[in-house]
Amino acid sequence: MSSMHGEAGEQPLRVGWREWLALPELGVPAIKAKVDTGARSSCLHVVEMETFWQSGIDWVSFVVQPIRRRPELAFTCSAPIVDRRRVTDSGGHSQSRIFIETEISLGGRSWRCELNLARRDNMLFPMLLGRTALAGVAEVDPGLSFAQGKTLARSYHVSHPKGKRK
Repeated sequence: MSSMHGEAGEQPLRVGWREWLALPELGVPAIKAKVDTGARSSCLHVVEMETFWQSGIDWVSFVVQPIRRRPELAFTCSAPIVDRRRVTDSGGHSQSRIFIETEISLGGRSWRCELNLARRDNMLFPMLLGRTALAGVAEVDPGLSFAQGKTLARSYHVSHPKGKRK
């Protein structure tokens, strides 16, 4: 797996407008992300966010719910805060957000990415993968959807007896 942006001789990863990816350092095996080259930063939907100090470093604890229709599926995560910055959303509203840095795994590759944490309750995707995270790693083909496959989506599959699907 690649650990940095654009290693020499490596072809860019070809991604579609939406992809399944993993956030291994946060313990999130799969999350559906909208790939958005119009957004500078990447954003992760979180609930119950709280900051705290540990060994002289500012940290944040938060809950990630990777599947909208399954709120009971939740991961409690924590990470050092790398920054607090103002972010303007697509509606033109600006707010201060906490940024963390973590590993993203997509299409057999892994690299580090900054994510800002926010409530995305009204959004279809719990994660937005912005252009800064994609630079030097991936090329976006907006005509494709799940170009890197849906294998990660099976991380949460629950088998139902025949005829008992909900």
